[in-house]
Amino acid sequence: MTQKVLVVNSELCVGCRVCELACSTRHEHSFHPAKSRVHVVRWDGMGVDVPRLCLHCDKPPCMKVCPVEAFHRDEKTGAVLINHDVCIGCRLCVNECPFGGISVDQDKGIMIKCDLCGGDPQCVKYCPTKALQFVKADQVAWLKRRSGAEKIAKLVKQVVIMEGG
Repeated sequence: MTQKVLVVNSELCVGCRVCELACSTRHEHSFHPAKSRVHVVRWDGMGVDVPRLCLHCDKPPCMKVCPVEAFHRDEKTGAVLINHDVCIGCRLCVNECPFGGISVDQDKGIMIKCDLCGGDPQCVKYCPTKALQFVKADQVAWLKRRSGAEKIAKLVKQVVIMEGG
């Protein structure tokens, strides 16, 4: 079975934060964006919103840096998970993640990160613009090529319009 991966397309994100609400509802049973495993970061100067979450790397830096080996990969979903019974809360994983995909639940004193909702990520399910997708790993390159082709087509169309054609 081909593993699925999360794909983030920040160009499609409109900053609605529905992903944060879907995630916190799934994991905390309440609308509590601070406890979500996905966070939308807004860059006001650029007018860009970027969903930030664990991408379940092939070679996860969080797993490599953990001194007590609290991380493991779920064989079924491919998700990199934290064993909270083993985790000592040193936060090395938080510092090491290049995507800011791990955060601290201050109330519970534990590290939290995306667990792919057991293979049915709610953030993807409820994203109205499809900025978050959960696709087979071999489809990622195709999606990138398609997105690139659409950008080129738009540019060509703009040039034709500007030239009066």
